[in-house]
Amino acid sequence: MAPTSHLPVAAPLTRPAGVPGWAASADGAAADDAPLTPAWALTVLGVLSCAALAAACWVSGHVHADVPLQTAARFLHLVALVAGLGSVLAVDWFAVLWLLGRRQLTEVLRTACTLQGPIWLGLGGLVVTGLFLRPDLESPLTAVKLGLVLAITLNGLYAHRLGQRLDRCRGGRVPRRLRVRSGVAAAVSQLGWWGACLIGFLNSHS
Repeated sequence: MAPTSHLPVAAPLTRPAGVPGWAASADGAAADDAPLTPAWALTVLGVLSCAALAAACWVSGHVHADVPLQTAARFLHLVALVAGLGSVLAVDWFAVLWLLGRRQLTEVLRTACTLQGPIWLGLGGLVVTGLFLRPDLESPLTAVKLGLVLAITLNGLYAHRLGQRLDRCRGGRVPRRLRVRSGVAAAVSQLGWWGACLIGFLNSHS
């Protein structure tokens, strides 16, 4: 018969229902050791995103779409906006509920993982369909909108890294610094998406 240990077994960390996630201690324990996406890979993706947006701007100045093609592009542009922004709102809403103690961190991470595809497809669809809408690249508003799109893209890569760090804390407590960074990333995402939508609305009625 195998000898039994008399050492006390550590109980898993739990949080009472109704206690906000941000009320946890700053000393978070990692739930597992899943590898993070290398920083160099995210940097390469960021550089490629900048290059892709610059290429899209150049192509838009050489595309001469007729009226039927522009109509189809506007419809698909709206579809991409609904898919991307709607998915972002869903993820951020679950994050707010988690901060209020109404949802578990695992639910937030599961929602973010599920909607990651529609978010990126929506963002990419906005850029591609925008090529056929004759954007005024000399307009200051268009320059601001392009800057917001780039900020959304880079912030999305940063949020991916944050999500991996949060996943390590799903069985324990989330460090305060990580909570603050997550909140900032969510704020940048919302400001970027809604700012780009507002500028697009203003440009369409100018």
